[in-house]
Amino acid sequence: MNNWSQERDRIVTWLQRMVQNANAKGLVFGLSGGIDSSVVGVLTQIAFPENALGLILPCHSLPQDQQDAVLVAEKFAIPYRIFSLDCIYDCFLNLFGESYSKPLPLPLANIIPRIRMSVFYYFAQKENYLVCGATNKSELTVGYYTKFGDGGVDLMPLAHLTKTEIRQLAKYLDLPTSIIEKAPSAGLWEGQTDEKEMGIPYTVLDQYIQFGLGKPEDIAKIQRMIERTEHKRQLPPRLERGTPLFLKENVQNF
Repeated sequence: MNNWSQERDRIVTWLQRMVQNANAKGLVFGLSGGIDSSVVGVLTQIAFPENALGLILPCHSLPQDQQDAVLVAEKFAIPYRIFSLDCIYDCFLNLFGESYSKPLPLPLANIIPRIRMSVFYYFAQKENYLVCGATNKSELTVGYYTKFGDGGVDLMPLAHLTKTEIRQLAKYLDLPTSIIEKAPSAGLWEGQTDEKEMGIPYTVLDQYIQFGLGKPEDIAKIQRMIERTEHKRQLPPRLERGTPLFLKENVQNF
């Protein structure tokens, strides 16, 4: 994509129309200190300068992530609030008889984005806003997000852009270089990165998504990830009236 000015305006117009169509007033979104949420924050502030709310929701998070989120919010005059979720998350751990450790097992790690989702929808309903997510096309394609967590949103304005393209858009929007060059991460523990968890670099993934190119072993891995996470991109399976049971075509692999 060459014309980022045009793309910025296209996304902003789409956000405005979606909010208007829902008879809502504005948008609420997360600010994590990462590039995707920062781009969403800037675009949302352009679309709704008086009705945008960024929520910074640390949960045993790295201090640098909160500092980066505040940096972006203050540079672009994005209204924001900070709520620590440490005590809420710790209540879950106590309830389940678990303790906080690094790295977190996936069932415990996924609680965090699901708590955040509940906070977003509290403010959305309170203010008559929609929840705006930051999932990009690279993550959406291979299912690298938490079902009913960061995937639980009303709008996904970046779902058509790969991580590579979002970096280009971020440069156009004049995001801080430190944010653009920061290794993509959920920030759950020191040294955690998206690429380590996925087991494949974004450059390789985006090359396949955009052009269908890559090493055979990389393509095979990406295709397995797509197949394994298909349920995340669909509504829950429903039993229709009169549908025969236990037919192969009616069975999904979860």
